Amino acid sequence: MGEKRKILFQIFISTLYLSAFTFGGGYVIVTLMKKKFVDQYHWIEEKEMLDLIAIAESAPGAIAVNGAVVVGYKLAGAAGVVTAVVATILPPFVILSLISVFYDVFRENVLISQMLTGMQAGVGAVIASVTYDMAVGVVQEKRIFSIIIMGVSFAAASFFGVNVIYVILACLALGIFQTILNKGIHKNGHPTRMDERRAGL
Repeated sequence: MGEKRKILFQIFISTLYLSAFTFGGGYVIVTLMKKKFVDQYHWIEEKEMLDLIAIAESAPGAIAVNGAVVVGYKLAGAAGVVTAVVATILPPFVILSLISVFYDVFRENVLISQMLTGMQAGVGAVIASVTYDMAVGVVQEKRIFSIIIMGVSFAAASFFGVNVIYVILACLALGIFQTILNKGIHKNGHPTRMDERRAGL
């Protein structure tokens, strides 16, 4: 019981910290979650982090909350979910409540306006950093199918202006196809090296 309380406390402090210092949208929290949960605490593996991002992005709702739900459930079940969600929504709830009260003052303050402009540049750098880290992990695994999906998705969204929703749905369909293909290979016997390459294993 004492060990579970310790884990719940760590989940609360960690997600509270991440939520309090996540400026610029849900994508920024991905970087902080990786550093906290993968690199520092080793609660989840880097491959699981990719799965977590995929789930958080494709599920309805805020990425920060969705990610907290997944991590909380993995570490401590339903109690972990409640703890992580409460800690995640607490900082923005308090901050937005204060801002709403003093909105007119904040809106006309030049210093705050310039501070937010500077933070936008920092947010862009953080998103670029985590994108690079995750992409390197995929490439190092040498899964050809995954690398192709990553490259095509990036090109579709960045250069051809394809709606992100369509990109996610297409990746979902390709992921299902890959899973079915892998199961078919294993069902028919041990996969050969050529089969592994075709399936992107």
